[in-house]
Amino acid sequence: MNNTWNFNCNENSTSLLIRGGRVIDPANNFDGVADILIVNGSIAEIKPHIDFAVLNEYDATGKIVTPGLIDMHVHLREPGQEAKEDFLSGAKAAVTGGFTTVATMPNTSPVVDNAALVRSMIKRAEDVGIVNIKIIGAVTKGQQGQELAEMRDMIAAGAVAFSDDGHFDDNAKIFLNALDYLYDTGKLIICHEEETSLVKGGVMNEGKRSAILGLKGRPTVAEDIAVARDALLAEYTGGRVHIAHISSARAVEIVRDAKKRGVKITAEVTPQHLTMTDDLVNSADASTKINPPLRTQKDCDACLAGLLDGTIDCIVTDHSPHAPEEKDREYIYAPSGFPGLETSIGVLFTELYHTGKIDLKTLISKMTAEPAKIFGLNAGTLSIDAPGDVTIIDPEFVWTVDAKNFYTKGSHSPFIGCELKGRTVATIVHGKLMQLNQ
Repeated sequence: MNNTWNFNCNENSTSLLIRGGRVIDPANNFDGVADILIVNGSIAEIKPHIDFAVLNEYDATGKIVTPGLIDMHVHLREPGQEAKEDFLSGAKAAVTGGFTTVATMPNTSPVVDNAALVRSMIKRAEDVGIVNIKIIGAVTKGQQGQELAEMRDMIAAGAVAFSDDGHFDDNAKIFLNALDYLYDTGKLIICHEEETSLVKGGVMNEGKRSAILGLKGRPTVAEDIAVARDALLAEYTGGRVHIAHISSARAVEIVRDAKKRGVKITAEVTPQHLTMTDDLVNSADASTKINPPLRTQKDCDACLAGLLDGTIDCIVTDHSPHAPEEKDREYIYAPSGFPGLETSIGVLFTELYHTGKIDLKTLISKMTAEPAKIFGLNAGTLSIDAPGDVTIIDPEFVWTVDAKNFYTKGSHSPFIGCELKGRTVATIVHGKLMQLNQ
């Protein structure tokens, strides 16, 4: 089977007609078979049959057609860590996963904590030009948690949100100041929630499995305490917080209760925290090492329940590739994270949709309309005149994950060798068609 992608299918055409797919557009509460016409990079028409002469058509019969998928939590590693990933390799990985908009985190080298870096990264993204790459700035200078970064300057330069991801901001006063500083901007802070003193030296979830393996654990209470603190500070200031990669049952409960009180709090979850448990951790294979770590089945079930009832607002990949020589180490020394852009749809369809645990409209909404709303993006919809960003998924496509076919530079994934059912077969960005060669 040919697993390569053609990134230049209709390079010289100004129009594209997508015929006969099941169109699911949660932003407009639309679910039905329809044609979609894209002209000059924007959605021009959607109806059961479009009679329009175009040079390029895509037959989407039997496939699912959605607004372009959005992932607001990826690590594209520029600047300074291009051995792990760069904008070009990350953009190609995004396309193959069906993502038309991604947001890259600031824990790079140097840290993205000033307007000049934001502007240079936006220019770099424009030069790559394959997908829409949004820039997230740091909350504190150098992500050190000691002094606020010039977030308003970064907003003026084009930053869409702020985060010290990879670090919990221990200093509550600094974090409160950050919420006050952003109060009237509408921008939110994406919070990595693990109370530092409780996870120091830990490499996996603290519990029965960590005891069996003799590995130091990272307890769920570390996440729970951090989420509770930030929910309270958001309530106190009226600021906006977004809980990154939520993973514990208690943390989901804390967010649910905070929302009931009217706190401006949202949350995201990854495919791995919905579908994998710490029982899969093998000390000889560092691919499962992530932060926060894989938890228990109880935590997975709570995350899914939170996704279904609206407590958790969106799904992200936390795409975190590393150079092969970094992950090919003992579990305790290997860095945390693995690439997720290219496997997320397959994992979500296989483990959640095809098992009846989630319906398509909810799943697609969590990856399109809802993240667009939270982050204020002109994306996530197939409305007329909206950007011509579209994802086409074959829900019956059976494939085996093989790192040799990845476009990301990261090759260590716990899904390597897994047979998945469901795959993105075409991604359209501003009317430009890119598709899987079959």
